[in-house]
Amino acid sequence: MRTTITLDDDVAALIEGERARTGESFRAAVNRLLRRGARAAPPMAQPTLPRLPGRPILDVSDVSALLAVLDDERRAQRDVT
Repeated sequence: MRTTITLDDDVAALIEGERARTGESFRAAVNRLLRRGARAAPPMAQPTLPRLPGRPILDVSDVSALLAVLDDERRAQRDVT
């Protein structure tokens, strides 16, 4: 595959240093260094979704039951204070 990229000066100097050390072509040095970097990268972690233990305490589809629970909680707080 052919592509055009713009290298930062420090990256270009690294590649040129490797070429001087190994006698490789620019293409070979870039491919080798990219492969090395890709192998060294840690694998991406799979996202974890939170799991709540047990079943839901309230059935949120039953609005009147939900309101009754909230009313009971308000009454309990009022009785404490």
